[in-house]
Amino acid sequence: MRRPNNQDAFNVVLAEDAACWQARGHLFLVADGMGAHAAGELASKLAASNIPHLYHLYRDAAAPEALQRAIVDANTEIHRRGTANPDFRGMGTTVSVLAVLPEGAYVGHVGDSRIYRIRHQKLQQLTFDHSLVWELRRLGRFDKDSELARSIPKNVITRSLGPNAEVQVDLEGPYGLQPGDTFLLCTDGLTGQVSDQELADLLAHLSVDEACRTLIDLADLRGGPDNITVVVVKVRDDWVLAEGSGDTGRRSPGYKELPPSSTLSLLLAGVAILIACLLWMAEQVFPAAFLAVAGLGALFAAGWFCFRQRRVGRGNLGDKRPPSHGPYAQCDCQQGDSLVQALTKTLDELDAAARESDRAVAWEQVESLRQRAAEASASRRFPDAVRDSAAAIRLIMAALRRRQNRTNPHDRQP
Repeated sequence: MRRPNNQDAFNVVLAEDAACWQARGHLFLVADGMGAHAAGELASKLAASNIPHLYHLYRDAAAPEALQRAIVDANTEIHRRGTANPDFRGMGTTVSVLAVLPEGAYVGHVGDSRIYRIRHQKLQQLTFDHSLVWELRRLGRFDKDSELARSIPKNVITRSLGPNAEVQVDLEGPYGLQPGDTFLLCTDGLTGQVSDQELADLLAHLSVDEACRTLIDLADLRGGPDNITVVVVKVRDDWVLAEGSGDTGRRSPGYKELPPSSTLSLLLAGVAILIACLLWMAEQVFPAAFLAVAGLGALFAAGWFCFRQRRVGRGNLGDKRPPSHGPYAQCDCQQGDSLVQALTKTLDELDAAARESDRAVAWEQVESLRQRAAEASASRRFPDAVRDSAAAIRLIMAALRRRQNRTNPHDRQP
């Protein structure tokens, strides 16, 4: 509601056929750019277009490795464009990517845009915010609800694509899929204005399209200080589901089995140590010692190859920090009574403001929805009350946006 241009970008690339689904699945992405002179807008668009293209281009790599390489190479291109033009110097963008494949969902992430999942009435944040406040919390400097945590600006990010020649990518998964799983990808224009609890309740009670529109409307009604981008993905079809419905998100991406080099090293180590034991029993000390050392060396090599394999796809291979795993925040979906009260209060304020300034709103329809919401709430049918209240908000906001677009034709929202 306040920005003159939109520095957010998103992309949705669905598998064209069964073969593409098996190899690369569906890809969903949101990005939030930063930088003056339209640099942020350029950075986010480059991320939104380059990452899906590169992800499908690296056909010889496993899906998680291809996703990691695509994000790293997109960073290289954004950094190159930023250093080539003084107006774009230092430009950057966050990026959060969800790849849904037969074996489950992979999450690639840099910055403070987010990916959530709702399963069995529980909202879980699958991405770690690369922001100053979250990094300090991870180091144990303060509790998330402390006064110090509230005093630190939330928009100071510690990692993004573009400003630096190298970037560390968080890559996690696969998260097994189950019927009804719902994923939310969003920029901080949403999460800065709408709480996790409200996200959980709205996603639990509304359809995909209704949730997208209502979440954006609420963020705008609360000031809309930043661009807002929302992508909601719901697992509906059984054929999309992974072979196992368990959650394997704590397994390192790309780690299916021991690499051949590790298997060969383990075999050689076993043979060498076995022969060394036999020679030792035959009092052949020096040959036994030599083979024992060789066997230990082979064991070390196997461990090294396995370690390298497990790190495929997890950010910069030179990073020495231990990997972290989500979920990083979670809350249970509530029945909806508190959300109904919040939506009713929002409607009261919106109603009063809109009646004074706009006569194009279908007030009869709005009043009908509000009456139905009140009756549903009184009968403790809170999901129905949430849906009707949200529908009333969307009606009013749609009319206000139409008027805004007529007033400011060059400032239209997509």
